[in-house]
This record gives sequence, C-alpha cells and structure tokens, in this order.
Amino acid sequence: MDNFVYDIPTKVFFGRGQLAALANLVPQYGKKAMLVYGGGSIKRNGIYGNICMLLEQAGISHVDLSGVEPNPSLDTVNRGIAICRREQADVIVAVGGGSSIDCAKAVAVGTCYDGDPWDFVVDPSRMKAALPVIAVVTIAATGSEMDHIAVITNNRTQEKIGTRSQVMRPRAAILDPTFTFTVPAYQTACGTADIMSHVLESYFSNTEAFLQDRAAEALLKTCIEFGPRALTNPENYEARANLMWAASWAINDFLKVGKSVQWSVHPIEHQLSAVYNITHGAGLAILTPHWMEYVLNDRTVHKFARLAVNVWLVPELSDEYAMAREGIARLKTFLKELGLQERLSELQIDETHFQEMAIKAAAQLKGSYVPLNAENIKKIYQASL
Repeated sequence: MDNFVYDIPTKVFFGRGQLAALANLVPQYGKKAMLVYGGGSIKRNGIYGNICMLLEQAGISHVDLSGVEPNPSLDTVNRGIAICRREQADVIVAVGGGSSIDCAKAVAVGTCYDGDPWDFVVDPSRMKAALPVIAVVTIAATGSEMDHIAVITNNRTQEKIGTRSQVMRPRAAILDPTFTFTVPAYQTACGTADIMSHVLESYFSNTEAFLQDRAAEALLKTCIEFGPRALTNPENYEARANLMWAASWAINDFLKVGKSVQWSVHPIEHQLSAVYNITHGAGLAILTPHWMEYVLNDRTVHKFARLAVNVWLVPELSDEYAMAREGIARLKTFLKELGLQERLSELQIDETHFQEMAIKAAAQLKGSYVPLNAENIKKIYQASL
C-alpha cells in the first residue's frame, strides 16, 4: 500500500428530514444562494418548495439556474457563471444528481476564474478558488456529493472530460433516501450500474490494498442486494438508503487511497455520452463487461477470479480463467436483470464515430490498469455493438 493523505471535509447529513439542516447550513457560507437543478421533478415532488421555504426562514435570498442537462454542458456552466456574477450569489445549493452537482461545481470555480471555464476543465491546475457548494441529493448514482470531480461536456468539440480539484468538493451534503423514492426504475438501474462502475475503477488497480479491495467488494454486494429491491419496491427505505450511501463511498476516495488508480472504463464511456448523449450508467453497463473480457490476461486473471469468488460467489476452481469468465457472465446477467441494455446498437449507436471517440478516450487512459491505445478501445466499442 502506498502513502496517502485522506481528508474529506464534506459534512454529511443522512436520513429522513435532514433537509431541515439547510436553514443553518447556508448562512454559514453566504447571504445569497443560487439553486442549481435540472427539470421540474423537484418542483413536482415538493423538494424545491421546501428548500425555498427553509432559505426564506433563514433570511437567505436566492436565484435559480434550472435546466441542467443529464450531461451538463459548458454552455450551461457559462450561463450559471453569468447569473452568479450578476446576482452576486455567494453560495451554491445543487439539487439533484451528478449532473446538477457537477454543473454547480464548475460554476463555483468559474465564478472565481477570469477566463474560459473550459481552460480549467482541461487543465485542473488553473483552479485556485471556488464558491462553497452544498449538495442536496435526489438520486443514488454518481456520488458527486462527496468527491472533487466534475464531468463537463463541450458540445462544440464533442468532448466530455472529468476534471478534478479539491476546491470543488462540496462543503456539505444532504442525503435523504426518501428523495429517491420517485426515481424511475430505469434511472435507478442506471444509477446502480454507475455506483458499481465507480467501485470497479478503484478495484482494478496495479497496486494491491487488501482492506480497500474488501471494502470495494462489500459495496458491490450492497448494490447486488439492494438494486433489485429498489426496483421491486421503490419506497423500500433500506434499499434506497443503502444504495445512496454506497454511491457516496464508491467515489469519496476511500477505495483508492494507498493505490495507484487511473480509471479505465469511464473515459471510454464519456466519449459515447458526449457524442450520443446517452445515460451515463447505461453506457457503463454495456461497456464494462466487454472491457473486462478484453483486458483479461495472465496478469489480470487472478484479480478477476477473486472478484468472481468474493462478489459473485463463483465456486473455487483450479482454472482461474473459468472463474473469471463466470464472474463476468454473472455481471452481465445482473445488469440485464436490472433492465439495462446489453449492446450499443440497442441505443441506436453505430460505428460512425468510433475512431474519433477512441482517440479521445486513449488520451485520458495513461496509467490505466491495462494500457489501451485507440485501436484497442475501438475494438471494445465494436465488441459492444
């Protein structure tokens, strides 16, 4: 295990009724808030109205940045920065899932940055300061409420890049599992796939760390146990609570401390959703098993076999390849049973952009678990069709 420093300053308020904490939280960071959210679901389910009431009670005025896309765009970030500056907002409350929170993070940095925000997306060293962000989570998926990452899409260049800096990490996060009761089944399934992918990105590392790997396996088993329960009974509090907490721990850096971690599948999927605007979790569900099959070799087989035994309960065999392949097969079956697509063609995706997508993905994969060039990545896309 390598040396590390672990410091997560995000304060988490977890459970029923924790939204009330906003009344005391927001005044600690500012006097005028900007609410960042996507569509109208938070207005229909009453969350928006409750937030406005709490802010009013605390003497906090607010402005809105609404309409954040599922893959937040640079254009929306720029729109948010303009609103924030014009209205002199000094704290941002992001309400929703990863898209709203990621957009809020980029706006928080961009408001303090003199230049094109795409500059700091491409070069994170340019990020020096950010407005404080408080996250109110309404879907278990990205875990963006406890990480220092924002994924932004540049529609003009068809690039989707995950950028990172500690200045973006939310100061506080409110996680009320009841807010996820109304999340549609497909989005619940996509969120579960996203959580599992985040865990696997840290699990498949070229540095061994026993404790972190066992914790990763526990998180995967949590998704396997509670993902289907949430689909069967959307208002099962324990199912929603376990998925919500798993999402945070999948990406709050704990799984990767002491390890050399460079994500492998996310950069490949980001190009898909940048070009085709598909749901991120759906793309990950399709690509992950095909990536696994492609990188399975004499060096990696032992790790895949351990995953199969410890998570998918594959019987111990003398043939590690057989165990590994059975584990991959069980992952495919699980994702299909969640109701997710198995092939890119089911999402109306063809080979048209594979070459350019593969080149962009390869540029973000330096140091990954198994080195992949553009030609390798193109083959994974093709196998996934």
